[in-house]
Amino acid sequence: MKTVQITLNTIDKVKSFVNLINRYDYDFDLVSGRYVIDAKSIMGIFSLDLAKPIELNIHADGGDTLTDILDELKPYMD
Repeated sequence: MKTVQITLNTIDKVKSFVNLINRYDYDFDLVSGRYVIDAKSIMGIFSLDLAKPIELNIHADGGDTLTDILDELKPYMD
């Protein structure tokens, strides 16, 4: 598992983020305070406080796939 900090402070960022991670078969969780939601759920994301950075837990095997995911997530990382 890999954890990174991301910022989803606009509606367009949330939409593009959800579209991006839905292309992968791995599990992604967003953690904000005591709340943990499925990062593939756009409704779940909008239930979080998006003014602050959010932790993204990526449940991937590692290797090239994880590197590809992290490269694509760079626009959302702090």
